[in-house]
Amino acid sequence: MKIALVHDYLTQRGGAERVFELLCKRYPEADIFTSLYDPQKTIDLGDRIVNTTFLQKIPGAAKYFRSMAPLYFPAFRALDLQDYDLIISSSTSFAKAVRKNPNAHHICFCHNVTRFLWDTATYLREYGDYRYFAPLIEQVFQVMRKVDLKYAQEPDLYIANSSVVARRIEKIYGKKAMMVNYPIDTSKFLFSDIKDEYYLASARMISYKRLDIIVEAFNWLGWRLLISGDGPELARLKSKALQNIVFLGHVSDRTRKNLFSKAKSIIVAALEDYGLVPVEANASGTPVIAYGAGGVLDTQIPGETGVFFKRQTPESLQVALLEANGISWDYDRIRNHAVANFSENAFFGKVEQIINQACGVQQLFI
Repeated sequence: MKIALVHDYLTQRGGAERVFELLCKRYPEADIFTSLYDPQKTIDLGDRIVNTTFLQKIPGAAKYFRSMAPLYFPAFRALDLQDYDLIISSSTSFAKAVRKNPNAHHICFCHNVTRFLWDTATYLREYGDYRYFAPLIEQVFQVMRKVDLKYAQEPDLYIANSSVVARRIEKIYGKKAMMVNYPIDTSKFLFSDIKDEYYLASARMISYKRLDIIVEAFNWLGWRLLISGDGPELARLKSKALQNIVFLGHVSDRTRKNLFSKAKSIIVAALEDYGLVPVEANASGTPVIAYGAGGVLDTQIPGETGVFFKRQTPESLQVALLEANGISWDYDRIRNHAVANFSENAFFGKVEQIINQACGVQQLFI
């Protein structure tokens, strides 16, 4: 069986790229396709050949890849994948548009619907310079939404990383999606059933992460809180924090692993479509205290692996912190839950069963 792996663009290293990296490692004989490729800024593909589109020939395209938005659909449509029996695309936007031969199967790992088209207000808010061009951009996006809907019908099967994204795919694209939570490398996290007297928040310091809620809650409680990460909100958050809160800035992977394993709990106040931090915490044997919406509803078991708070307010978080403080946590059980459900083996076991069924064979993958 000839397999093609397709990703939107390989010009950065984020969650979607890490999933694609796992796919590339899992299927070493598959051919890799993407629109733009910058090997210095993305996942390590070793000596694998990466096939690109005509966009790769445009000077500066990899650096300014977001500005290429109107050209991605025609670029992916121009790829010749007629010889492949199975196409696995990894997409938040464009790769789902690739064409296949009538006898082939196309499975799309859809990390989200095309966000800048279907959540434009948020997109423009995050990239403030674009607001000056909003009227013109909206005209372009109106056309692109129609194209996006059309090409969203190309995949034979969608796999979403959370129930939130699965519902979004069905609502906007009218396509059912299977839900498989994306994995972490559980071997990279340290387990400890001896916890130190601190709580931990680990996130980029941007507004939607709602670290302000966490700071206010711990100001009131006076408990020790460590915060790792950096970002534009750092100075503002520091100005509000009392002495029981310590800002660590960017930390090494080794330090981060130790922090995760020794924390009493890890605090997550953001609304995430999926969110890897709670799963990473559990892999360290550490419970999570999280805002009870979005991806954590798929990954956490209340009272066993974590505690939810109902509203994004300091008061609601304080209630959850007090509740968690009264629970006798089974740290081994927390770790075992993460390994059983979010390891790479668990992930591919589920995925390959789905692909076997979709392709109408019993043992395409063994």
